[in-house]
Amino acid sequence: MEIDLLPNYQSIIDDLNSKNRIKHLLFGNGFSISYDPAIFSYNALSNFIETVDDDLLKQLFRNLNTKNFELIMQQLDNFIEIAKIFSEDDKLVKKIEAASEKLKTSLIDAVQQLHPDHVFTIPENESNACFQFLKEFIEKGGQVFSTNYDLLPYWVLMRNDANLSTDGFGKDLENSSDEYEHDPQYSELRWGKYKETQNIFYLHGSLLIFDTGADVVKEIYGGENFLIENIKARMAKKEYPIFVTAGNANEKLTHISHSKYLTYCYDSLSSIKGSLITFGFNFGPYDTHIISAINKAARNGNRGAPEEKLVSIYIGVYSDNDLNYINQLIADKKFKCKVTPYDARTVNIWGR
Repeated sequence: MEIDLLPNYQSIIDDLNSKNRIKHLLFGNGFSISYDPAIFSYNALSNFIETVDDDLLKQLFRNLNTKNFELIMQQLDNFIEIAKIFSEDDKLVKKIEAASEKLKTSLIDAVQQLHPDHVFTIPENESNACFQFLKEFIEKGGQVFSTNYDLLPYWVLMRNDANLSTDGFGKDLENSSDEYEHDPQYSELRWGKYKETQNIFYLHGSLLIFDTGADVVKEIYGGENFLIENIKARMAKKEYPIFVTAGNANEKLTHISHSKYLTYCYDSLSSIKGSLITFGFNFGPYDTHIISAINKAARNGNRGAPEEKLVSIYIGVYSDNDLNYINQLIADKKFKCKVTPYDARTVNIWGR
């Protein structure tokens, strides 16, 4: 296999460390699938939705013959535009739009229903192994970017060393500090207070994060409830977390641009310097907005000063097919910096 000839993960880490090169991490669904494919794969999510008592969603999956949510959403969006042109029936357009919204809502419902119940579901040795993986980046000044919705990285970081990572959220004092007769009253965890030191970024949102209109807030443990229970309680009240569930890259970027939190995360990826390592992220046709952010980072600063821009990206691949796909992107000059594929099978995130 060609993939067997690729560098392994640790050799890349050692090489970048020997150069004192700042390194960042971008991970996608492969990160969560490596923990439990029965929960976090598209197959698991679509199988869950197909059990929901909704004939319209069942028919969508059956007729379009795919479990790829992004493809279904993109096709629905295409149907909407075609219907607007060729049909005078407003009810048809509204029906397709309702189907699209129902699918997006069902995806969020599926993620939270299938999600592990609490942080201690992850065995301690696996949590620590994952922390060591993430720590390699954030301890040395790098940033971590996730396109996943789940709580796994948050749980791992909070359980092992909450002070090492910053997601930009913090509590504000709600009453005056000189009101000694009162106990201090604090707000929810609002985003923005610590954004200047933020090193954890959820590019497509997360189960954790809600937009209240005035603020972007992070759900927390409260009372006797685990975090996921509080999230489910919010969703039962039709409050949904920030999720980028659009079909194609342009629609994702439009969604991102309408959220101050997501825009900040995307702009942060667009301005990284040094090197980027990816894991479990396939740079598919629905991810071109991520490639655009990477290319913007590669064009930053003086081309003769590597410390002022992104100079290289290392892309993890699992198979020869993955490798051939990435090599085609390289041949087509999709990336504006040096690209090196590596063997993602050599990354043991969970210490198994």
